[in-house]
This record gives sequence, C-alpha cells and structure tokens, in this order.
Amino acid sequence: MHPVQTNHGPRKARPSMIKRSRVVIVGAGFGGLWAARALARSPVDVLLVDRNNYHVFLPLLYQVAAAELEPEEIAYPIRSILRRLPNVRFALAEVKKVDLDGRVVESADMAIPYDFLILSVGSTTHFFGVPGAAEHAFPLKDMDQAIALRNHLLCCFERAAHESDADRRQQILTFVIVGGGPTGVEFAGALAELIHRPLVRDYPNLDFCQVRVVLVEAKDSVLPDLPQRLRAYASARLRRMGIEVRVRAVVSQVARDSVRLKDGSTIRTETLIWTAGVRGVPQAQAWGLATARNGRAVSLPTLQVPDHPEAYVIGDLAHREESGRALPMIAPVAIQQGVAAAQNIARQLAGHGPVAFHYRDPGLMVTIGRNAAVACVRGRCFTGFSAWLLWLSVHIYKLIGFRNRLLVLINWAWDYFLYERAVRLILPSQQRELAKNQRT
Repeated sequence: MHPVQTNHGPRKARPSMIKRSRVVIVGAGFGGLWAARALARSPVDVLLVDRNNYHVFLPLLYQVAAAELEPEEIAYPIRSILRRLPNVRFALAEVKKVDLDGRVVESADMAIPYDFLILSVGSTTHFFGVPGAAEHAFPLKDMDQAIALRNHLLCCFERAAHESDADRRQQILTFVIVGGGPTGVEFAGALAELIHRPLVRDYPNLDFCQVRVVLVEAKDSVLPDLPQRLRAYASARLRRMGIEVRVRAVVSQVARDSVRLKDGSTIRTETLIWTAGVRGVPQAQAWGLATARNGRAVSLPTLQVPDHPEAYVIGDLAHREESGRALPMIAPVAIQQGVAAAQNIARQLAGHGPVAFHYRDPGLMVTIGRNAAVACVRGRCFTGFSAWLLWLSVHIYKLIGFRNRLLVLINWAWDYFLYERAVRLILPSQQRELAKNQRT
C-alpha cells in the first residue's frame, strides 16, 4: 500500500483501510485447531470450517465406545475455544469442493474465497479391500461411530440374556477386534474390563465363560512400532485379562455373522470392530491433490501443496516422510504441523520464505487397563503402574476445558474405586432395534 497523499503531506493508510489476508482452515481437529490458535496474533482474518460444531479428543474416543466416558466429556464446542481469538471465526459447513486454482472453498450453501488455505480434514477407515468389511464391521473414527458401537455392545448382552440356544448365545457374545495398534489394544483392554466387572454383575444369569474377546493382528506382534520389551508386556497383559491375541492373522472376508481368516479359520461373531488402518479422505483426489497409495496428499517439505504455495495440507491427510518412513497419523504430528503451517503463512506475509517441517517425536503411550500401560518417551521405556500414571497425566493435561478434565477425572475415579461404569446406556433407537431382534 502506497502512502496516501493529503494536503498535510504523505501519511500512512489507516489500519482499517488495509486489506487483511484471509486464511481458511478446513477441519477443526488437532491440526486445524492448533493452526487457528497459532494465527491468533497474525494480521490475518481466519475462518475455521468444520461439519461439526465441536472438537473431539480422539485419543479417548474408544472409552466412549466402551461405556467409560460420556460423549460430551471428550468434546468441546468450537466457538467456546475460539472466544479469545478475536481474528478467528467459525463456520458450520461440510466442504464439498476445493478449487485450488480459483482459491475458493465450496460447501452446499456458500463459496468461501481465501488467500491462504490449510487443509486438515483428517482420515477415514481403511478396510484394505477386504470383502464385507465396509458393510459389516464397526469402525471407530468419530463420535457417531463410538456411540453406535457402545449401543451395539450393550444390546448384545441384552439379546444373549434371552437367547436359549447356547451356540447362538456364544456367537452373540464373541467380539473380534481387528488391528493390534494403539487403538485396538486400548479398546480390547477397556472392553474386557467392561465385560468382567460391571456387566458380570448386571447379567448374573449369563455364563461369562462363553464371552470371548479376540484381538487379531496381521503382523507378528501387537504394537509393532514399540520396542520388543513393551510389545511382550502388552501381549502378556492382554492375555491375562482373558483376551485371545492372534498374531500373523489376516482377515480375508467379513460376513454378518462371521469373520474368515486367510489361514482358513472362521470366527463366528456378530461384532467386528475395525481398528486396523486409516487412509486419507477420498475427496483429496477430486480436489486436485496428488495422493500416495494410502490416499494421503503429497506435500512439499514445507507442508505446501505442490504448485500452490498458498495452500497447506496437514495432519492425517498429509503424506510426509522422515528417515524413509511416513509420519504416523497421530495427534502430535497434526498439532506440530498445524503450528508449522501457521508460522509459514506468517513468514510469507512478512516477505520471507517458508521453512521445512521436522517432526519432534514426543513418544508413544498405550494404556492396557487398570494400573497397566506401556510408554516410550525420549528413548526411555516404562511399563505397568508408572506408565499408567504417565498416560493418565498426559491425557488429562491435553483435554480441552476444565469441565471436561474434571468430568473425566470423576468418571475414571468412579470406575477405579468402585469397579463401575455409569454410562451403560442404550439409546431409544437401539432399544427399538433390540426389541425387533428379540421378536424375530
């Protein structure tokens, strides 16, 4: 902007006359939210767009499915988070199209122009082309899926309580979890504790020797990214909890009432929980983004979209490699990339070039159940009670909102001291489905 000439000599334009750059962030997950926070002090107007009006703390989503936490305890209203960020606004909309050449983001109701764009739309479940998996498996990627899974699990016990055929009852009470990564291991432990503590008391007439929890992993051990000592501890702990751990087991087909493995064996079940993999959202290619084989968008080392220096891709959607390996699709990566993208935009506005992103690995922690966890932090390994306390502390600290931290602490304390879970609720829609199944 050139100085404005007046009869009193040259003077600078008033701030209100200066056009501010507009940054549009698509997705209010960890990456998008931290990017918005990092841009709060930059001379830009930020619009955060998401199809939900709340941010979900995904690391604890499995506890909603396992009836340990209420959904609202791990969710927080986006507008409440943004209140203290005067240059950040929120729009409730589902993005249908991204026009990189025209610099426009489109939803069903609006077209949003931008000067800079940050895509942080996350990932979706990857079924690896297994026949029947998409139709019959229960994924665990968002709040709706977690609530649906919780309802289904509780309905299984209600149905089994009225089932007279022993074979049919065991099929209903067999739960298969596909994927021995952190989510699969944590959910398996939480499900086993739900079954063998509160549900045993809820259903005194059921024979709980018929209940099976089977964890299926295609590689040679659970938690394959952790050191051998931690993998061995996790496997042994899961087995002591009564969980059948089957490694080198690859699912070949999923039906409504069974799961077939590549070794020819079949597990009869009506509950298959799929935590085996995730991939970039399928819209990425339609938006003109170059993608890797797992559907993640290829980006420059600076996180910019090739040929579009004003556009950034971060989080689960971004395919970045360091030391020859793709960065994991976890919250710390998304958070660091969100901050890095915001800082690069600030650098561009100041006339400087963006810098390459480098991930700082904070380590990995996985809880297995009461007083048991594994953690690898800065090259040091922890197991058992100390790792469990570390896991509790970190997750409470990272939750957004004092109310959420307090409620989660209360629920965890209630469960820890009383061996009770207060969230064993079957929603009305599921009650109608349960009644229909019992009639048939």
